[in-house]
Amino acid sequence: MKCPYCGEADSKVIDSRPAEDGSSIRRRRQCNACQKRFTTYEKVETIPLIVIKKDNNREPYDRRKIESGVLRSCHKRPISADQIQKLVDEIETEIFNREEREISARKIGEIVMNRLKDLDAVAYVRFASVYREFKDVSTFMDEIMKIMETKEK
Repeated sequence: MKCPYCGEADSKVIDSRPAEDGSSIRRRRQCNACQKRFTTYEKVETIPLIVIKKDNNREPYDRRKIESGVLRSCHKRPISADQIQKLVDEIETEIFNREEREISARKIGEIVMNRLKDLDAVAYVRFASVYREFKDVSTFMDEIMKIMETKEK
């Protein structure tokens, strides 16, 4: 941190506490060269994530939508609330690790399906049936056959 008085890059923190708004850290620093004190504020920089919907509309990312879809898919399955939260955390981490400002709803759906496939086959098929908009029973059966083939391998 450069000293605002002399420009020296070396300073020490002499006091650190949450700022009044609670969303940043207030630090009192002292320049090692000129000994003058100054205050800095440290705040986490977040990049707002925009989701591109099927109709090309854009909306802010909302974790609750993923949670809702996963919860519906896992309804009456032997999956604990902790497992569901862990799964949603993993999905969200994968999304944000892409470090993109925009992501398609299709890509999010694929990530969710890949994670559900490893967790529970029934939950996966439930999610896929809604996400991929299965039109008839044969489409549904095709997806189940794919799962059965991968389980046999």
